[in-house]
Amino acid sequence: MRVIKTVITIIYYNMRKVFLTIALYLFPVIVLNAQNLHLGVFGGFSNYQGDLQNAKFTFSQAKGAFGAGATYEISERFYVRLNFVTGKVSGNDKTSETNKSRNLSFTSPITELHLGLEYDLFNVYQKGFSIYLFAGIGGFKFNPSTIDSLGNKVYLQPLGTEGQGFYQGRKKYSLNGLVIPFGGGLKLPLNEDIFLRLEVGVRKTFTDYLDDVSTTYANREALLANNGPKAVELSFRGDELTPPIGYPNEGAIRGSPKRTDYYYIIGASISFRLKPKNDTGGKSKTGCPVNVY
Repeated sequence: MRVIKTVITIIYYNMRKVFLTIALYLFPVIVLNAQNLHLGVFGGFSNYQGDLQNAKFTFSQAKGAFGAGATYEISERFYVRLNFVTGKVSGNDKTSETNKSRNLSFTSPITELHLGLEYDLFNVYQKGFSIYLFAGIGGFKFNPSTIDSLGNKVYLQPLGTEGQGFYQGRKKYSLNGLVIPFGGGLKLPLNEDIFLRLEVGVRKTFTDYLDDVSTTYANREALLANNGPKAVELSFRGDELTPPIGYPNEGAIRGSPKRTDYYYIIGASISFRLKPKNDTGGKSKTGCPVNVY
């Protein structure tokens, strides 16, 4: 497990160099083959699954997500994709059937950049549509916050609500991480150069703190002495309920560290070919000629 984490850390901290190297390598190829490059914009919804959102898939508490990207057409069924997405995820124990007494809530922005491969199950130019699959690797940023009892927005990571910084060797979690995106969708050509996509994509993360909840409660007095009253206030909020509930015993379960959090993005995009496709073949379902590779 340590080896895997080390490899992931190395990949993450070298991702900028990797993206830059790939971009420098591909740039002259793309310029010479601009008709294979598609640029697009995206709009949809984002949500997550974790300790404050137990459903594996739901539109409950979903937030808006937007993005832009580029796909490079290696062949008529195989693409390289580079996508940037920004959105939000949130969760609230008030909607839970099992954790209402914990009374926690959070919202976090998500900013993601990923590089991946995309494969069409059918030739979209011949069929007039295609189902596609994609997978890749990327980096993302998040920053969970909540609204305290006075109505103020408070960022949670600096507080160390589970005793990060002093308790049982727990360290402050990073607000940047590696993400593995994968999913699929439906691709519809409006003509030879404009495509509509309907996509569902899952993002596997390597953090269990997307919602600031992961393991057990720290000792209340120690948390107060080391991380301050705000950390205690927002570690457990059952005392805000009617009737109020007392702070849990040290070591009581606050979250589940057995699996990391993930988020997913659902929506539609429209892409435009940078340079119109050349007329070099037979007719396609779109009424346009088909290139043969």
